[in-house]
Amino acid sequence: MTLPRGSQTPPDDSPLPARPRLIATDLDGTLLHDGKYVSERTVKALAAAEEAGIEVFFVTGRPARWMDVVSDHVHGHGMAICANGAAVVDLHAGGKLLRSRPLDRTVALDVVRALRDAAPGTTFAVETTTGIHYEPRYPRFADDPAVSLGTAEHLLSESGPAQAPPASALADTVPVLKLLAHHTDLTPDGFLALARTAAGDRANITRSSPSALLEISGPGVSKASTLALCCAERGISSDEVVAFGDMPNDLEMLTWAGSSYAMGNAHPDVLAAASGRTVTNNEDGVAVIIEEILARRQP
Repeated sequence: MTLPRGSQTPPDDSPLPARPRLIATDLDGTLLHDGKYVSERTVKALAAAEEAGIEVFFVTGRPARWMDVVSDHVHGHGMAICANGAAVVDLHAGGKLLRSRPLDRTVALDVVRALRDAAPGTTFAVETTTGIHYEPRYPRFADDPAVSLGTAEHLLSESGPAQAPPASALADTVPVLKLLAHHTDLTPDGFLALARTAAGDRANITRSSPSALLEISGPGVSKASTLALCCAERGISSDEVVAFGDMPNDLEMLTWAGSSYAMGNAHPDVLAAASGRTVTNNEDGVAVIIEEILARRQP
């Protein structure tokens, strides 16, 4: 395998499937450099994969409104899986929602109460199909203003501001894609373990941030389960999928895919779970593997 000079060499047993049909890649810490951009080398590798007949799916915890960084690099299909599997969107149509797998508001409220009891000081945000809603003390994302502010209990209530705006023609409540929970004192992995114990099987809880920020989806909703649905619609089996990731929210996808690669900068659990390893995101680790796959396909 040819690697950039100075790179960490992946293990010799890194798998390289002969004829994959789909590449599924996380974005932050995986495809994107730390400066939140796609390198020229990676752009070329993605285009070459699509030209060779391999579909590329971006599978991310990001909401659709944060996909501008890669929207020009989705080719024929235009689809991306966002919000850890809670949404499938068409980037060619400006992030139009094609499928949602929402978190039930009653369940979300149960989880809020459980985490408030288990980890006092937890603050919340509610991610919906129309934007994000913050509690007043929740650390807000830069350049992502709130649709509304209020307690999680109010934001999640059927009459709360997380509903469609009054001027909207929608009669039903806007779907909740994710509940976000933040703690200032707990460690990220410690908070994750505590929250999973407190919530039980009521929701799927994971994380992708270096801070103690949890991402809470409906039970059974993950990058892997939504990717599996999209692949089934295309007649693609898990054995024909190559997946890339770096954080705990990628674990299910990496273990579902027939071949998977942890980035050189990945979380220890990801390094242990993936079937192979590549170099870091800043060394174009995804492009390294795509180039090698395509090289092996040459006659």
